[in-house]
Amino acid sequence: MELGEGGWALVLGPGGPVGTAWLTGLAAGLRRAGTDPAAADVIVGTSAGAIAGAMIATGRDLAALAELPPSDEPRAAADGSVMARVFEIGGDSDLDPDEVRRRIGRLALEAEALPEERHLASMEFLVGRSTAAGGSSAQDETDEWPPGRLLITAVDVESGKPVVWDRTSGVPLAAAVAASSAAPGFAEPVTIGGRRYMDGAFGGGSNAGLAKGAGAVVLVEPMAHMSDGAGADVRIVPDEGALEAFGENVGDLARWAPVYREGFRQAAEAAARIRSVAGV
Repeated sequence: MELGEGGWALVLGPGGPVGTAWLTGLAAGLRRAGTDPAAADVIVGTSAGAIAGAMIATGRDLAALAELPPSDEPRAAADGSVMARVFEIGGDSDLDPDEVRRRIGRLALEAEALPEERHLASMEFLVGRSTAAGGSSAQDETDEWPPGRLLITAVDVESGKPVVWDRTSGVPLAAAVAASSAAPGFAEPVTIGGRRYMDGAFGGGSNAGLAKGAGAVVLVEPMAHMSDGAGADVRIVPDEGALEAFGENVGDLARWAPVYREGFRQAAEAAARIRSVAGV
């Protein structure tokens, strides 16, 4: 995809539900600090970053997500052995990247995980916008992409090929976000157009390369240890206090509120760093 020269890009990386909370708090704090992340000329979102990117781009009330509403449906803990197997497959240097992703895709299809319908419903709640009286339905709102340049990544389970969706792709926004964040053992791969898709992080980590040519690159990565930050003009990661709040399990939704607060706390410094390269 060709991007225009100049301006700045915001790249948001993976990090599970806990990373999503940190990204959401950070984005809310950036708004409060006068540096609106939606002002980026392009937003690239992968996995947790796809959720946060969609919320930012649609103008979601991020302050309303400082705490998640209680759920009537208890959620079983993700099977950690699935992700252990994923890393084992990914570490096999004899396999080409597409074959690695195909094998991970087969594992994702076989693993016990949150049904895709429930995962999609969660994404509809997170990215949905309030509808005006007499306006479109909540479903229409979550299907509709914002007018700005938002790129959402995923991986085709069968082919192992990375995909990138935007507002011209004909894919409902909430479905794209659900697919991008469907990690093996966490949520089932998501069906779009008769094909199944899984977590976009397997297609290239935070996918910072998609921002090439968009000016200064601000890379925000909840899972800093999984990346070297290549391609970033500014890289923002959880500090020591935030990592302590993260805990050992990035799927632990009970940590949402304290991690959100840590992201919000880091926003003032992050805003200054973004302004230094983006001039916003």
